[in-house]
Amino acid sequence: MRGILLAAGMSLVTLAYPASAQEYPTREVKLVCGFVAGSGADIIHRFVAKQLQAISGRTFIVENRPGAAGNIASTYVAKSKPDGYTVYPVGGSALASSVHLYKQLAFNPVNDFEPVGTVLKQGWLLVVDAKSPFRTLQELTAHLKQKKDKASYSTATTNGAVMGELYKTYAGLETVQVNYKTIGDSLNDLTSGTIDFAMADAAWSLGQIRNGRIRALAISTPERMKSMPDIPTMAEGGVPQVNLVFWFGVFVPKGTPQPIKEKLGGWLRQLSKLPDTEPFLSSIGTDVFSVSPEEAGKLLREDIEKWGQYVKAANIKPN
Repeated sequence: MRGILLAAGMSLVTLAYPASAQEYPTREVKLVCGFVAGSGADIIHRFVAKQLQAISGRTFIVENRPGAAGNIASTYVAKSKPDGYTVYPVGGSALASSVHLYKQLAFNPVNDFEPVGTVLKQGWLLVVDAKSPFRTLQELTAHLKQKKDKASYSTATTNGAVMGELYKTYAGLETVQVNYKTIGDSLNDLTSGTIDFAMADAAWSLGQIRNGRIRALAISTPERMKSMPDIPTMAEGGVPQVNLVFWFGVFVPKGTPQPIKEKLGGWLRQLSKLPDTEPFLSSIGTDVFSVSPEEAGKLLREDIEKWGQYVKAANIKPN
């Protein structure tokens, strides 16, 4: 009798899982963003929230937890309850690079997160003031070589910092890196000539390009982006060693039930095919990128290895 009761109890637990997943979500789902409202990452988060809400008929909100180049948000998500109500859209390269840029992390990208899908891929841009006399990367490089360590550039992200240091290393520059809390904070210094150039995300950059404030000289990707066909690559500008593609995935805390992960993954696949997804992503300088959770996990592990090489090549010391 006791064995029958135990078996019955286990059956009830087993049956409860699918029912829970079928009803999910029964309350609002938080999409955690590691950067401030209005940033490039925040723009992407709000678009993803809007699309998921349209697909599911449920409520998705963005919760901004900026600071420490996204590590505050990563730590928060890693320690969150794995119930599907804390979801983390984030750059795979940001997670991968953190392993090599920080001596002590409160999270492990592989052990603490599980991918449920991907959204987009993008490059990072090298931009100058729109009033700058430099029209090509070759012209800027020649100027920076003359200016030596009196030259400087701004960045506010790991992606931009690594791209900038790789550019310096392979172009033989002595340019000084200046870090800002957000890339927008550096705009006045860029347009006033206090700094010579910036490494910025496409979402922010395209808005400023359209406003006539900055000009893009190069993008980090090995080939020109479909969304920005007029912007040449770093290789075209004489620095072929800078070859960086950044992808944006959606992760959940490790241990999130499989049925919930599958439901989120299914919604993301639908998101990639919605008629307004490609036009929107193109408008912020990114391309649609949709792969399976298994492929995203493989990409993350590969990126962790690659970013170890990038950080070493750029002579960046872990903090």
